[in-house]
Amino acid sequence: MAPLTKELTVGQVAQRSGVAISALHFYERQGLIHSRRTTGNQRRYHRDTLRRVAFIRISQRVGLPLARIRQALEQLPENRTPTRADWASVSAQWRDELDTRIAQLTRLRDDLTGCIGCGCLSLNSCTLSNPDDELAAAGPGPRRLMVERLIEPDT
Repeated sequence: MAPLTKELTVGQVAQRSGVAISALHFYERQGLIHSRRTTGNQRRYHRDTLRRVAFIRISQRVGLPLARIRQALEQLPENRTPTRADWASVSAQWRDELDTRIAQLTRLRDDLTGCIGCGCLSLNSCTLSNPDDELAAAGPGPRRLMVERLIEPDT
């Protein structure tokens, strides 16, 4: 078995991570991962890029925006492979946000059918869920289904 190399080609990263080459290029343009160029202008990635790509994919799956993912990755060291403690620090910062997202999804799962189940699809005129449009004072959108801490203005 050949020894592991310190650097991987874009094709190797794509194959190992299950991410398309075009997505890796996009991640790089967004500042989420970094490569160096060889004298032949080919990309080379450090092996720890695989962990970063896995982190990006999992973060996206739970609905975190790329801006938040970038902020987290910027806190990781560039000059060495991140340690377990580095990753724990990043994930601890997201605990409240993830708990809020879990609460939002639970509420959506449990209440969505009842909220729009009558078929009227109108939160303005629904006499069961929103008589006299009293929720309008709470702000726009499906107020009963929203978890307040998760709502961010125009992002």
